[in-house]
Amino acid sequence: MDRSDHFVVKILRYDGAEPTIEPHFESYKIRVIPGLTILTILLRIRDEIDGTLAFRSSCRSAVCGSCAMVINGKIDLSCRIQAASFGTNTIILEPLPNLHIIKDLVVDMTPFWNMYKKVRPYLIRKNLASDKELPQSDDERKKIDQYVNCILCASCYGACPVLARNPDYVGPAAFAKLERFVLDSRDERPVDFLENVNDDNGLWGCDMILRCIDACPKDVRPPDSIVGLRKHLLKYKAKRLFRKKGQE
Repeated sequence: MDRSDHFVVKILRYDGAEPTIEPHFESYKIRVIPGLTILTILLRIRDEIDGTLAFRSSCRSAVCGSCAMVINGKIDLSCRIQAASFGTNTIILEPLPNLHIIKDLVVDMTPFWNMYKKVRPYLIRKNLASDKELPQSDDERKKIDQYVNCILCASCYGACPVLARNPDYVGPAAFAKLERFVLDSRDERPVDFLENVNDDNGLWGCDMILRCIDACPKDVRPPDSIVGLRKHLLKYKAKRLFRKKGQE
């Protein structure tokens, strides 16, 4: 980082309520203080300089996932990134790609949540036991550990090159959550449920470029889930085919 006593923060500004005004960058100066995170800088700009600045935040602890954005060209959570970590006093902030901008750094998450709902991200049981727990061994839990860590920040969604050209693609986060439940020993959804994502907008749309892995702040690997789900689907189809031939 240079010796300047201020950070120069350039933020992409845009208001969807005023579409005639093109997206543009505005610059702000914030005095350098040790330990400043990007989120802290945004809070100071909003509270001390420009109250019209819009961004999302909540936990400030890299748990809620609401503050994901592009920071100096890389998608990350603004609450966990130290401003002094870049080796420069210039910080450029932009909203998540692949989602429409509502205002400034706030994007419309509706498409992301719609795809999330499509995979039914919850335990499905054939019979609901009203008074019994569903025990799970340590080994069974380990199978789903990495996918449980997903905080739904949409960083992978913003990084996905498939979504950049095809907004109907289900997306990496939804597949990570689907695999989380398919592998869960307590889940009883029928395997033919995967037919819902058996097309180019689903499991076969991923190009395996792996940007979603680089973008994830929790080290989740969505491509692993996609490969796993493809295997589940192909195994189901093979069994069905052999069963059909055996009946002929």
